[in-house]
Amino acid sequence: MPEPRRSTAPQIDRERYRSIEVIDAHTAGEPLRVIVGGYPEPQGDTIVAKRRDLHANHDALRTAIMWEPRGHADMYGCLPTAPVTPDGDMGVLFLHNEGYSTMCGHGIIGLVTVAIECGMIEAKSTIRLDTPAGRVTAAPHMKGDRVTSVSFENVASFVADQACTVDVADLGTDNRGTSRTVRYDLCFGGAFYAVCDSEPLGLDLDATDYRTAIDYGTRIKQAIMNQRTIDHPVEPDLGFLYGVIFVGPAQNRAHHSRNVCVFADGEVDRSPTGTGVSARAALHHARGELALGKPIVIESILGTTFTVTAQRATTFGSYPAIVPVVEGSASITGHATLLIDPDDALGGGFMLR
Repeated sequence: MPEPRRSTAPQIDRERYRSIEVIDAHTAGEPLRVIVGGYPEPQGDTIVAKRRDLHANHDALRTAIMWEPRGHADMYGCLPTAPVTPDGDMGVLFLHNEGYSTMCGHGIIGLVTVAIECGMIEAKSTIRLDTPAGRVTAAPHMKGDRVTSVSFENVASFVADQACTVDVADLGTDNRGTSRTVRYDLCFGGAFYAVCDSEPLGLDLDATDYRTAIDYGTRIKQAIMNQRTIDHPVEPDLGFLYGVIFVGPAQNRAHHSRNVCVFADGEVDRSPTGTGVSARAALHHARGELALGKPIVIESILGTTFTVTAQRATTFGSYPAIVPVVEGSASITGHATLLIDPDDALGGGFMLR
């Protein structure tokens, strides 16, 4: 039998390349690339200011590590930062194909899992995170030294507008050249979403209708943005429509429902979307369909699940609101050093669908 091939350590000219160290994970199927080295520390006294600094001064690095050839159109990432509050354990900024999220539930679950299992932070019962949307408090659930799941208390979530309609041009193969009226509710769960029922649209919430979900979600989002402005009660930088959530029946009868979120520039969330289920919990509570303290389980396009509970009632600005708690699980998938060659014409990234 031939001897096994012996591996040798690669010889890389570190002076030539810019190196970015990452730990890759997924939360309920949704990717999360955690940046752990080589990235500039964003400047600012608040997380929102740090978010602005990344966008203004370091956006070429976002595209380099989110887009092809190092990422893909549906890649998602986060950058842990120093906290900006006296009792904070960590700050975090979220990156995707279009820019920077205001909050991300799957990102919180994945980051806490990575940070504890990789020794970045101490495993303790309460982890306080500073996000652009506000304070998020996470609780890791441990089995030995492994994180089996993470629950987090999200920012206050509310319904901004109910029973809205928007006319969307060319929605569906039988509707080209005309407009179709779509009903939606505008809800906030750390980001603003238009929540739509999938059945009137004829949309199947599984992988077979993946491309249709992208098309419908992108068209509906653009039509709403063209029709109205969206204002956040406190922070102007958070006043924009992040995504569209399609809601339908669960495939598992033990679960409450299924949803598919299309966000940013046509990204499809493989997870149930942590901020999305928070927004939905606020909507169901406002409709009288979800009692405080009652958990519901929501499926993703893959059938993976998050559990969400409308933990308590509150107000946010002029809105009645709830404080949701979301729980899910993440797994680490890789540890890599990404290299950016200054002579590579495609080094800044590109994106195809």
